[in-house]
Amino acid sequence: MKFGLIAMSGIRVCDSELLALGLTLPGFVERSKTIASLPSLGLLTLAGMTPKQHEVCYREVDQLPGDNMEDFDMVAISTFTAQAPEAYELADRYRAQGVPVVMGGLHVTCMADEAQEHCDAVVLGQGEPVWLDVLADAEWGKLQSIYDARQITFDLADAPMPAYELLDVDRYNRLTVQASRGCPWRCQFCASSILLTPHYHQKPAEKVLAEVDRICEVWKHPFIELTDDNAFVNRRYWKQLLPRLAERRIKWFAETDISVAEDEQLLGLLREAGCAEVLIGLESPSGAGLNGLEMHKNWKQQMQPDYESAVQRIQSHGIRVNGCFILGLDGQQSDVFDQVFEMADRLALYDVQITLPTPFPGTALYEQLHREGRLLENRPWRRCTLFDVTFQPCGMSVEDLRHGFHDLSRRLYGQQFTDDRRRRFNQQLRTILRDKRSRA
Repeated sequence: MKFGLIAMSGIRVCDSELLALGLTLPGFVERSKTIASLPSLGLLTLAGMTPKQHEVCYREVDQLPGDNMEDFDMVAISTFTAQAPEAYELADRYRAQGVPVVMGGLHVTCMADEAQEHCDAVVLGQGEPVWLDVLADAEWGKLQSIYDARQITFDLADAPMPAYELLDVDRYNRLTVQASRGCPWRCQFCASSILLTPHYHQKPAEKVLAEVDRICEVWKHPFIELTDDNAFVNRRYWKQLLPRLAERRIKWFAETDISVAEDEQLLGLLREAGCAEVLIGLESPSGAGLNGLEMHKNWKQQMQPDYESAVQRIQSHGIRVNGCFILGLDGQQSDVFDQVFEMADRLALYDVQITLPTPFPGTALYEQLHREGRLLENRPWRRCTLFDVTFQPCGMSVEDLRHGFHDLSRRLYGQQFTDDRRRRFNQQLRTILRDKRSRA
């Protein structure tokens, strides 16, 4: 059989003013292109475990032909929330041609009833435990309506090698590897792998290294992004893995939390292993907005007074920090925009990412805003982009939030300020390296 695996890739923004700004602001365009070009590691992983008697084709949605649809025996579509309406339209088109459609991903897992209106089967939770069942049923023409993996334990030691060879690597500026799933911090806004698996679990180091080696086979000079929601939680694991990763002589990027700054040995190993940049959710430039952000404990609020020294410590090892802030959190006032700008300037953050609180289905944030009647529309899926206002904030008006976000985007992502932050980062790094050499 011939299976088409389709990723609903790309950045979506509904706000026309912000969309126009995004076309001209260097920092905004740079990060947007990076995110938009990431392939679907979930679909590549399913392709990697598909029996060899089948033909598997991986497609980004923008690769699909217009009216002349490819001839598949079954199509599997993975989508995020903002792309869900487009994914449903695509699924309807395939079904109209008599092609069975299976849908999965975070949005489908949380909105199964909605998705079932547009497809023959939904996969809920992690795909690996049920994918072979899906394929077997497809061969017999007897797809079940639901394949629910949420209560099935999946050991990452059994994770298949993603089918990186299916990619046209010239389309991408980085490829992805996953070393863990889950996160110990349960933030109310988080719509990531914590919605697919209740536990934090780690992939064996040998498998991670094998995936890196496979990428190096298909791409001569790769840049790799770890898709872990929170890398380096298991520091013992990483201290054993990093020296072996250093032997590959590659550059890579990861998402982690501010506690990475506490371990000087780990920071040194990260630098030696080629870690070029870490993305850290700072969320708020002050304690305002952090209270209650995590559902189990106020860990980020406790860490906030140390943000400045922690970022400086990380960047002193030559590892760039992409500081992420969320604008419009409960507790924040309209002065938060100036505070974020001042912090980005003061810390010489190499990269900055700003987003808006977004009520993804399945999150505690969605439940809260829905319960309090603060959603601007019911099921605002197309606007769940991280850049569109979808709710009534507490500390300011909707228009204040929108205007403040636009203005901060102009200031943060302009060419002069972006160049200045990076120049100061490089100057600080040169000074640190010079001091280290003089002490040696």
